[in-house]
Amino acid sequence: MNREHHIESPDLTSYRLRRERELSSLYATARSLTALGEVDQVLASIVRAAHELIGTDFTYLSLVGPDGGLTVTASQGTISPSFATASMPAGSGVGGRVIATGAPAWVSNYLQTRDVRHDQGFDDLVLPEGMVALLGVPLLVGEEVIGVLFAADRTERPFAHDEVALLSAFADHAALALDNARLYDESRSALEQLRAAYRTIEQQVEVMERAQAAHESLAHLVLTGGGAAEVAGLLVEHLHGAVTVFDRTGTVVARCHHDAVGHPTERAFPDAVEQARRSGRWATTTDSTGLWHSAAAIQAGDSHLGALLLTRSDRPSALDVRTLERAAQITGLLFLKETAVAAAEERVSGELLTELLVSATPLGATQRARAQVRGIDIAALEVLLVAECSARTSAEVGRRLHALSGEWGGLAGEHLGRATLLAGGTEAGELARAVHARLRRELGTEVRVVAERVTHHGWGRAFDLASRCCALMASLGVNDAGATTDQYGMFALLFDPDRSRDLDRFLTDSIQPLLDHDQRRATQLVATLTAYFHHGTNLTRTAGALHVHVNTLLKRLDRVESILGTGWDSPDRALQLQVALRLHALRS
Repeated sequence: MNREHHIESPDLTSYRLRRERELSSLYATARSLTALGEVDQVLASIVRAAHELIGTDFTYLSLVGPDGGLTVTASQGTISPSFATASMPAGSGVGGRVIATGAPAWVSNYLQTRDVRHDQGFDDLVLPEGMVALLGVPLLVGEEVIGVLFAADRTERPFAHDEVALLSAFADHAALALDNARLYDESRSALEQLRAAYRTIEQQVEVMERAQAAHESLAHLVLTGGGAAEVAGLLVEHLHGAVTVFDRTGTVVARCHHDAVGHPTERAFPDAVEQARRSGRWATTTDSTGLWHSAAAIQAGDSHLGALLLTRSDRPSALDVRTLERAAQITGLLFLKETAVAAAEERVSGELLTELLVSATPLGATQRARAQVRGIDIAALEVLLVAECSARTSAEVGRRLHALSGEWGGLAGEHLGRATLLAGGTEAGELARAVHARLRRELGTEVRVVAERVTHHGWGRAFDLASRCCALMASLGVNDAGATTDQYGMFALLFDPDRSRDLDRFLTDSIQPLLDHDQRRATQLVATLTAYFHHGTNLTRTAGALHVHVNTLLKRLDRVESILGTGWDSPDRALQLQVALRLHALRS
């Protein structure tokens, strides 16, 4: 596809611009937080940036005290002075749930909900402030919840998944910035109190600056269009060793290594990666070769998006692990953006596919314009393919087809419960075999694929026939094959694929006695009859094909008559037998 002529649809462009603005704002605020030193400045900056980012009526941040309770330490947009200093006992309110679970929580109407434990003192402050809807996300440092960042509205409403994920991602940055600020204050106090510890504190500041530099480099890389491979390369520059990026399915999407280490072995991956996935944070393991493996989970709220793995000959320091965690957060935002864009593209592609399959010809200017925007030549879509996998949903198979559709300049999606692909520039059989091989490899299980040549823009008719053939293959027990409708089309029209018992009954009534005889006596009556009809009932050609004498062939046909009865070779009976023998061959 020529990228210079590719024009995105207005809906997709608007969605991408909005997501890019949100992510750019998130990166900008995250970088500004890392530049602050005082804890009070960081707290004020966090709530101010969160208020601008999430767009609710007001935001506030509460830190966890020694007794496990929460105290408001900074707020933005509040109107009640007393609310700005409110406190909440341990285990109460939305904040209590967030601390207990370490995960985001929200309510659409705080005073009316019974899903959280209420505190009367705090509830008395809610009315003057006018708070109704409330979302809270944890501020995590390692495994510890040090506070909760809240976003609130003065009207009742639910919080969308995107809002929760966005505020969660920001809270991860804010927690690290707050932790850095605390470390900075502690370092400064120690420097004032213990001049003898100057060298240690100087090293700690240097470590923080290095971490900040790595964080800013990662943020800049993603903002300038970098991907997972660039993230892995940048981490190798800062941390050395080898870095591997996994997606949510455990598939390696990028890998980079330092010359001194090389690629780690595949068997070294699972332990650290799986431990990080279960904890939602990070894990470090070592193997029998002496290599150390540190993995950081890529999370967005409660969603697991993948993992980063660092492999080195020496054990990574706490700074290295923290840098890896920061990189995982940045990579999570990158994955979220890519997922959102891919989902929008799949939706637009699926809508256009459905329009083509259900619309009458000739096509209108609207469909042609929408296809042209996506760089697709509708006139070239001459092959339709459906795919079905018993072990996977049609939506998952449809997503795989969508990923492959660009190779054939086509469209893919889900239509009437079937994964469907419209492709151009190829022959039906070639496409069926190629797509079957790819899906078989990527899904790791059996898959049925049927392709049909489209004529006169009859995509809907092609879809109906391909779907019936796919269902017939399932009835015949053909679970793993790539075929065209030429092989099954006539039989799909004769038999209802949804009534497989009728098909079984037809085969039983027609040729089951011959099959039973062949099995008991080790004869070849079915093969003989198949060859006999294939050669137009010509005895000489049939005997030659079977490599037997004509007399032997006649004896076999006499045996067929003794089993099936006289008249088996009458026109009606012969047609029935030919159909049954062909179906039996397809099933075999």
